[in-house]
Amino acid sequence: MRSFLTRRALLLATLFAGGGALLHAETWEVVVTGLNNPRGLAFGPAGALYIAEAGSGGAGPCAPGPEGIRCYGETGAITRYDPRRGTTEAVVTGLPSLATDGSFATGPHHVSLQGRGNLYFTIGFGGNPALRETQFGDAGLSFARIGRATANGSWRLQEDLGAFEIANNPTGDEVDSNPYGLLALPGKLIATDAGGNDLLEIGANGKIRALATFPNSPNPWDAVPTSVTRGPDGAYYVSQLTGFPFPVGGANVFRVPAEGGTPTIYASGFTHIIDLAFGPDGSLYVLSIAENGLLNAFGTFNFDGALIRVAPDGTRTELLDGVLFAPGGLAIDEDGAIYVTNNSIFSGAGEVIKIVP
Repeated sequence: MRSFLTRRALLLATLFAGGGALLHAETWEVVVTGLNNPRGLAFGPAGALYIAEAGSGGAGPCAPGPEGIRCYGETGAITRYDPRRGTTEAVVTGLPSLATDGSFATGPHHVSLQGRGNLYFTIGFGGNPALRETQFGDAGLSFARIGRATANGSWRLQEDLGAFEIANNPTGDEVDSNPYGLLALPGKLIATDAGGNDLLEIGANGKIRALATFPNSPNPWDAVPTSVTRGPDGAYYVSQLTGFPFPVGGANVFRVPAEGGTPTIYASGFTHIIDLAFGPDGSLYVLSIAENGLLNAFGTFNFDGALIRVAPDGTRTELLDGVLFAPGGLAIDEDGAIYVTNNSIFSGAGEVIKIVP
């Protein structure tokens, strides 16, 4: 892996030698480096960008996970980048993390802010939440949760989405929980559970209800909803990763009414969507973690990602072809600049790329 990352660093250096690479009329630059498994992004009310870092695990306890033996540590974090000053600082640290040799981490997956003093984040798990304590002791109960941090960096665990999955299992499928996407709105939080295959609403009183469920494909494979955003029409738009056998072109963007209900397909034909966001002009930006398929990615270590713009008229344009590698999160500022976390499955090599259309 080190030789691959070295080659990629040389490629980036070559492309930036001329002051930024020009691809499809976009300029881009790396603005943050040295991150540990960076995932979701969100802008705060003062214009700063917040980055969820899933961490690098730790010394243990250890137990089997989706990508191998994963070990517990308190290495997850929320990092803030100030685009105006170009400064970066960790604002929340010591968050729970599981990782396999520091990579493919599970921890803080997404972040969303509500006002200046309320920062919320999902903490994933990826498995039957009934096994959390069995596998990792008391620390295991900090996974499959919602966390909340305040402006001074203190944090606490809130709603237990894993316990909700155990008690309710809205899809009626196997019990599994992996909270991923998050959207903080006045009086409520909206979260995707990529393991439970549902979209959840968490009220201000902590009550959880399923807004929508995403059934398995007839083929079959799990839906695996990853991120959620609110569209110009007020509805929720949910991205789909798709589970094993990870079909190329099998992922959809779903639309869910604001009050909840049956999801409908808004756009289809994507591969392994990890995040999505609407731009100021109404275009939908869709981020793929591995455009050639996850089976190919795990077999050949080809995690080439893709960023696709879907214009309001449906026209699709791929941006930054050949630049992204295992991207993990996406956010767009009010001026239309796009920020993407890159190398999202590695410790120390994670970065944030800024793209100016």
